[in-house]
Amino acid sequence: MAKQSKVIISCAITGAIHTPTMSDHLPITPDEIAEASIAAAEAGASIIHLHARDPENGKPTPDPDVFMEFLPRIKQNTDAVVNITTGGGLGMTVDERIAAAIVASPEVTSLNMGSMNFGIFGLVDRYENWKYDWEKPYLAMTDDFIFTNTFKQIDYIISKLHDEHNVKFEHECYDISHLYNTHYFYRLGRLRKPIFLQFIFGIMGGIGAELDHLMHMKSTADRLFGDDYVFSVLAAGRHQMNFTTQSAMMGGSVRVGLEDSLFIAKGKLAESNAQQVAKIRRICEDLSLEIATPTEAREILDLKGGDKVKF
Repeated sequence: MAKQSKVIISCAITGAIHTPTMSDHLPITPDEIAEASIAAAEAGASIIHLHARDPENGKPTPDPDVFMEFLPRIKQNTDAVVNITTGGGLGMTVDERIAAAIVASPEVTSLNMGSMNFGIFGLVDRYENWKYDWEKPYLAMTDDFIFTNTFKQIDYIISKLHDEHNVKFEHECYDISHLYNTHYFYRLGRLRKPIFLQFIFGIMGGIGAELDHLMHMKSTADRLFGDDYVFSVLAAGRHQMNFTTQSAMMGGSVRVGLEDSLFIAKGKLAESNAQQVAKIRRICEDLSLEIATPTEAREILDLKGGDKVKF
């Protein structure tokens, strides 16, 4: 991996997995998403990863107009790098998933590096009463759902965002095979270094949340990319903090946020994204690790700069 002297903290503000019933603290409206993003940046996050929600019912939406209600506010109030999803919400088409990124032309977008079973149906049994009618069916259908990211779809996203907008990707790798898929496009010259890999653990259908899997992901990335990559780690639910801590100790970066876990401690809901950012920042600093500023994150990842976006 490339030498990385400081830890980049990413914060994923709302995502498309958790639903409004699960936590009153999950940001839903553009105002809530903007306020949560600004607070997370103030707490130490140098990258803010963003999805949008229908402000009426909290359902994930690909609508660029909704994104544009909060993106300018975030830029005006922070220097954080904005990272827009291309994963969108379950069931969206690829064109829907990339629509906001094409309009906004951010510095970074996520890019899921392989098709997979994406099972979040197990969440259904945890709740009896739902705030909105869409929530339970949205989760339940994932026992028969494939989140598609074929080679053709990935190439299309690279063409639309990297080639036309100079976007850098956060390559979301839910399994070892996704590292090989990323390397395929890299060796074709379709991606520029350093490759920004996000190792993801604990989603049903992807690699399990076992620390030896993290070691295997890291050694595989070393073999495939040598010094041409940097990595970050996220883990779902209760695995969030121990996996991100391990990543920082291994020379990597970290991602927290209510997209990945609704909790701040065992059995205790996080009251904000900023609370999770503050916790992982404190852990890193207690380990004598330095936290990257947005400017330093841009240098580490070789980004085009905040002045080159369209919001």
